[in-house]
Amino acid sequence: MNLKSFFPILENFSTHSSQDWRKDIIAGITVAVMLVPQGMAYAMLAGMPPIYGLYGGLIPLFLYAILGTSRQISIGPVAISALLVLAGVSQIAEPMTSEYISLVILTGLLVGIAQMLLGVFRLGFLVNFISHPVIVGFTSAAAIIIAVSQLKDLLGIYIPRFPHAYETVEYAMNHFSEINWLTVILCFGSIITMLILKKINKAIPGALLVVIVGTLLVYFLGEEKMGVAIVNEVPQGLPVFQMPEMTWEKIQILAPTIFTVTIICIVESIAIAKVLQSKHGNYQIRANQELIALGISKIGGAFFQSIPTSGSFTRSAVNNEAGAQSGFASIFTAILIGMTLVFLTPLFYYLPKAILAAIILLSVKSLFDWKEAKHLWQTHRSDFYMMLTTFIATLTFGIEEGVLAGVVLSICMVLFRSSKPHIAILGKLPGSINYRNIDRFESAKEPEDILVIRFDDQLYFGNAAYFQETIQEIVNEREMKLKMVLLDASSMHDMDSTGFHTLEEMQKYLNNKNITFYISGMIGPVRDFATKCGIIEKMGEQKYFLNIHQGVTHFKNMQEGLEKTWTPNALQSNIDDD
Repeated sequence: MNLKSFFPILENFSTHSSQDWRKDIIAGITVAVMLVPQGMAYAMLAGMPPIYGLYGGLIPLFLYAILGTSRQISIGPVAISALLVLAGVSQIAEPMTSEYISLVILTGLLVGIAQMLLGVFRLGFLVNFISHPVIVGFTSAAAIIIAVSQLKDLLGIYIPRFPHAYETVEYAMNHFSEINWLTVILCFGSIITMLILKKINKAIPGALLVVIVGTLLVYFLGEEKMGVAIVNEVPQGLPVFQMPEMTWEKIQILAPTIFTVTIICIVESIAIAKVLQSKHGNYQIRANQELIALGISKIGGAFFQSIPTSGSFTRSAVNNEAGAQSGFASIFTAILIGMTLVFLTPLFYYLPKAILAAIILLSVKSLFDWKEAKHLWQTHRSDFYMMLTTFIATLTFGIEEGVLAGVVLSICMVLFRSSKPHIAILGKLPGSINYRNIDRFESAKEPEDILVIRFDDQLYFGNAAYFQETIQEIVNEREMKLKMVLLDASSMHDMDSTGFHTLEEMQKYLNNKNITFYISGMIGPVRDFATKCGIIEKMGEQKYFLNIHQGVTHFKNMQEGLEKTWTPNALQSNIDDD
């Protein structure tokens, strides 16, 4: 076994220059400065004490850096995963309680096992069945739900937990008179400050600066005078090894959350990794190895009390812009997080929760992708309606229901499009032997007694009936003049047994109408299957051709009594093994 294929960091280690090490150290420090406040904020978003977000920036980063194939992605707590965990686990236990904490950590372990198994058995392709519009719809709705969930810390009022976002908004509006305006000013002031600092220079750690300033402000003025909710005590020291408590009953009740978090984390992380890889082009993303790395990083994190982690859009972008050359940048980040846990956590006692809410609100701004919605409306209406349906379902029924609706919708759309693929009637271009779609080429002319038709998909059980019905409908419209039907199979990349029987039925149907049936252009694998099934033999040796022109010419020669022999053996010598 090649160790470098399973431990990609070994390849980086053997090729690293002193300049690469310097860039990785700078990137690691930069990301750590972001991860400290974000990790705490996302832990609270997940209904966990802030310390568990810092734990998520430790062991998972080490493990992914060793096993992952992306050199720039930054792993750790993220908003979407935190919200998914909160939505699922809070239905079973009350956030911030010991039972809730135990279930969240167990969720991370089980999600990690699921992702690792998907990678080991090379099943990562399954997530490709979730379409991009569905992801856009879900993340946009999630951004709104995340923003609404921060109203209590933004407004400084107590808001009970509600299953739906609109109930939270309604409660906040009914208790508007209870708002703590200092909390509101602190939150919005932090957001404005971070935006200004980002505008001045993206390298400025705005989140860390507002955390420091806000903490000092509350410390010197006193939280009693300001009436601002603070984080309070944050445990000091590194996390200890602890086996998550796992029972079959807990696995069953957590199953919907595990499914949801697994799918979304895979889509999110792989998408980030591929985008970053495309910017560099000097390495390859291996999807199944990525799943193994992501899974093992979550498993290891769960043994050291980490909340579920994933790839972060914002931190990965910063990591890349800071010059990260390998996973060593994440290792340096983890070392700094470890130092923070050992020496700095007492300093977070007076940290206002309003500032953590500001960090969350600013980070989810990019999740609401209205530009993509506008683009889909202008270019592909069916995709827009898929996006809108997922968006509405997520907002109306909840996070897990929205994800499930999106998955089902994506699969249904794949099946629908595959069941009714494109079928084109072809005509000959003047002065050439080429045939093109008559709906796209005005100069393409159809022979009066010949129908040339192209089927642009595999022929299988899902679309065989549509194929047969469509061709029969076209034939019935032209029956009086039609003498030959030629199926251009050059775009038919696969065929199953149902497709084979459909071609048999089509031949019988045309023979009963005294119409000749030809096939041309089958690619190698389909031709092999057709030969094995005996369809070419049943049709007759002179009814299969390399291309449309040969088939049409042969038919015309037959009509004129000038038969020329086109045998499969003669043609085979000219056919590449495609």
